[in-house]
Amino acid sequence: MESFIQTFLERDLPQLGIRIPSPTMRHFWEMCAHLHGDLWKHAKVAGSLGVSGKTTAHYLAILEHAYMLRRLQPLAANTGKRLVKSPRVYLRDSGLLHRLLRIDDVDALSGHPIRGTSWEGYVIEQVSSAMPDAKLSFYRTSAGAEVDLVVDHAGQRTAVEIKASSSPHVERGFWLALEDVQPNDAWVAAQVKEPLPARDGVTIAPVHAICDALTSA
Repeated sequence: MESFIQTFLERDLPQLGIRIPSPTMRHFWEMCAHLHGDLWKHAKVAGSLGVSGKTTAHYLAILEHAYMLRRLQPLAANTGKRLVKSPRVYLRDSGLLHRLLRIDDVDALSGHPIRGTSWEGYVIEQVSSAMPDAKLSFYRTSAGAEVDLVVDHAGQRTAVEIKASSSPHVERGFWLALEDVQPNDAWVAAQVKEPLPARDGVTIAPVHAICDALTSA
């Protein structure tokens, strides 16, 4: 992973005509890793780097267009609620995320604050791979209604809450969000072996079962 990172920064980007010093881009990439799954604020990141918001937007676009990073946009829903408008940023490869954060084994990951959002990013990428033509977003209001992933495809809407647990607890905000986004079906992606019923038609399931259900719908 370390060799891949160095090759990407020192050879691949220059071959694309991108002349940003590799230490600068590495620092920015590592900052994105620390913000994995968070709402993105150009001004905040720019202040930490000592550059302009326009510069951080340029760096972000480079990683996004190189398929290293995903910018997950909020759902534009006419619910009458005050919605979060900032995107969330995820590194698209879990291995690169962990390498940039110096997480080298499962034990280190288990005790790391990134564990939950690492799993979140992994699930999003599995769904994206299974449904490449789907529109992916998230939903969040200032009042706390929230669903991690909304999948829109062929006139159908699926809501997916993501929990890095084998016995997930789903907060009230998820149920409130379902009332707002009105999905055709809803799931909780968790670290379980088999699908389990939750309530109100929501199913707790491993990510591969969710992907199978989406592709067979």
